[in-house]
Amino acid sequence: MKGRMQPAAIAALRSVATILPLTLFLVGCTVGPDFIRPHADTPNTWTTVLSRPVPTREWASAVSTRPIEAAAWWTTFQDPLLSSLIERAVAANLDLQQATLRIAEARALRDVFAARHWPSLSANGSYTRQRLSEKTATGSFLTKAPGLPNPADQFQYGFDASWEIDLFGRVRRSVEAADAETQASVEDRSDVLVTLFGEVARNYIELRSAQLRQAITTENLRSQREVLDFTRDRQRSGIGHDLDVSNAAAQVATTEAQLPTLENQITQSINALSLLLAREPGALRDELQLTQPVPPVPPEVPIGLPADIIRRRADIRGAEARLHAVSARVGVAVADLFPRLTLDAQVGFQALRFPNLTNWASRFVSVGPNLDLPILDGGRRQATLRLEGVREQEAAIDYARTVLAALHEVENALIAYSTEQNRRASFEVAVAQNRDALTLSRARYASGITNFLDVLDAERNLQQTELSLADSTATVSIDLVALYKALGGGWEAHVVTSTAGP
Repeated sequence: MKGRMQPAAIAALRSVATILPLTLFLVGCTVGPDFIRPHADTPNTWTTVLSRPVPTREWASAVSTRPIEAAAWWTTFQDPLLSSLIERAVAANLDLQQATLRIAEARALRDVFAARHWPSLSANGSYTRQRLSEKTATGSFLTKAPGLPNPADQFQYGFDASWEIDLFGRVRRSVEAADAETQASVEDRSDVLVTLFGEVARNYIELRSAQLRQAITTENLRSQREVLDFTRDRQRSGIGHDLDVSNAAAQVATTEAQLPTLENQITQSINALSLLLAREPGALRDELQLTQPVPPVPPEVPIGLPADIIRRRADIRGAEARLHAVSARVGVAVADLFPRLTLDAQVGFQALRFPNLTNWASRFVSVGPNLDLPILDGGRRQATLRLEGVREQEAAIDYARTVLAALHEVENALIAYSTEQNRRASFEVAVAQNRDALTLSRARYASGITNFLDVLDAERNLQQTELSLADSTATVSIDLVALYKALGGGWEAHVVTSTAGP
């Protein structure tokens, strides 16, 4: 009867119906290890938080183990221009744009693996004209059989469908690994963000430090020129000596020689900021050339406890995600040791003449399961499993190393921040004493009590300590930037979520 399915196709469908319940049962099986979040050993508290005294200065900054409050830590410097530079860098930095694209790449690859969950369906059509040799059994038969032309045309169109049943979780483990790699890419972008925040802040503080040292040098130069004029007046009046004038002139020239170096440092800092904001060299000069003070540190810096950095630091979370991905790929390697079941189907129409393609009698159907059972492969699958197992051990070691390095980085940043504040306080005392010494030496020289060398020594000592104080002031702020960076903060203000699920 027209429209009745061929017996072979009915038998194939019955075999599929028989195996389908067993298939659905086996689909729930997922072989290989289930990922367990690694445990990180961290101390109960930081060793350098309470052991270092804070200088008794109004600018001094204390560190506490209170939970970290500010996500955008750069706002604690109370410098609107610094905050503006960081926000613009987030929008324009090329390294960050690359890291963002890697997330999109990882998500696309994850979708490639997830697509294997579903059947594939394709349409096809073909035309062939073939002549068989009459000296072969088939060609001889066609020549003698009535109604079978040689050469002959064949027209065909139809659909091919294939669906791999994920019996032992090979596809699911592949998607799990791809999800973890996507999360690792998200964490990599967060790590780039943290580095970007730190680089912008550090270069900005170095710029303000160079401008401060330039202002100090210019002021010292003005004072030294006054002393030079004074020695010349004494020489003309017959009181002073040529040696005093020469020494004073040499001091002025030595100080003048420092200004080009400082101008070079200012230009390089502005260019470094321009690069971070993806701008051409000198693009920010008009905005940054006006001298501003070094951003001061806040009175208190909450840093939390050591265990907090496990979830705060992007590199630690990234190492955990990569460990998860390798663990899932171990499951893929285990699943490759088991059979694969694929359901294949072909449906279409074939005819020797094109008009007959619309006839129901031209239909063909092929449906049935395909079971691939691995037997011999030269040990390839077992070797792959061993390889993934070794990679999992390496990833576990990398995670432990990343955690340990993070703890050391925070401790080193804490001690640097603490000791530099004490160093700055000592320089403040030295500057005050050297100013008094310069005032006294000038007065004694004017009175003829002492020689001019005492004035020169006092000038040099004051200039050196003032520049050292300026360097220390900037270093305190830079050390705080390094501490914030070590704590892994800032990325929370610019989160990019990952995808999950099949």
